[in-house]
Amino acid sequence: MNQLLDRDYLKTFLRNSGLRPKDYLGQNFLVNAEALQNIIRAADIKPSDTVLEVGPGLGVLTEELAKRAGKVIAVEKDPRLVRILQTTSTKVTIVTFVEGDILKFRPEEHITGPYKVVANIPYYLTSKLFQFLLEKNNPPVSLVLMVQKEVGERVVAAPGELSILGISVQVYADAEIKAQVSKTSFWPVPEVDSVILKITPRNKYPEIQDKKLFFRIVKIAFAGKRKQIHNTLGNGLHLDKGKVNELLAKAGINGLLRPQDLKIEQWIELYKVIGGRL
Repeated sequence: MNQLLDRDYLKTFLRNSGLRPKDYLGQNFLVNAEALQNIIRAADIKPSDTVLEVGPGLGVLTEELAKRAGKVIAVEKDPRLVRILQTTSTKVTIVTFVEGDILKFRPEEHITGPYKVVANIPYYLTSKLFQFLLEKNNPPVSLVLMVQKEVGERVVAAPGELSILGISVQVYADAEIKAQVSKTSFWPVPEVDSVILKITPRNKYPEIQDKKLFFRIVKIAFAGKRKQIHNTLGNGLHLDKGKVNELLAKAGINGLLRPQDLKIEQWIELYKVIGGRL
């Protein structure tokens, strides 16, 4: 077992290295071997795989990925941790450490061909990272991410509980929760539990030719998500009630539904009907 999974050893290691976890970077280090293995199993890494890891921290997950993958590219924002990673990694021939912000990272400059993303990501980064990776011309073939439990549940939610986040992932990919992870699996202990989320990008809805326009319609409708959709669309599109109900009827949507009640297919029909008006 990696010694850094031991809470007491981790604290000592950080103290001896002159480091303190930075709250604003969401630095909560994994100290649970079972959770680590659950991530690895969900990622299903093969020797031919290239893996992009986001926020390797002290390299606990990195080492496990490097045992299985052909190549690992680990992007870490904290320069203090990059220096430690470069001197402590036992897999330097397989792992490339890149110092920088993942949202400014250009995969095409480091990766050719298919790749997988595996990461224990800071909570503040989650929704931005989904958008950054899923909207690329060459998205990863899969993403296995440790995320806040509430976020994971929103991503996989069914109609009735759908949010903009859920729609923005489900339009691009299939998503499932692979395992639950207690908050006590980290140090410092965060305020919430986590889940291991697996996202598999697919070309699910090719009829959405203009995704920017599609999501503009979704955001207009969700501007008042507890309101009925005929009201939120009317307010956002500056149309009277009669015209909005006419558009909804063409899309086959009951205007009394709330935005979170609609299926993805219904959002697509709405996009087809009113897209040309925006």
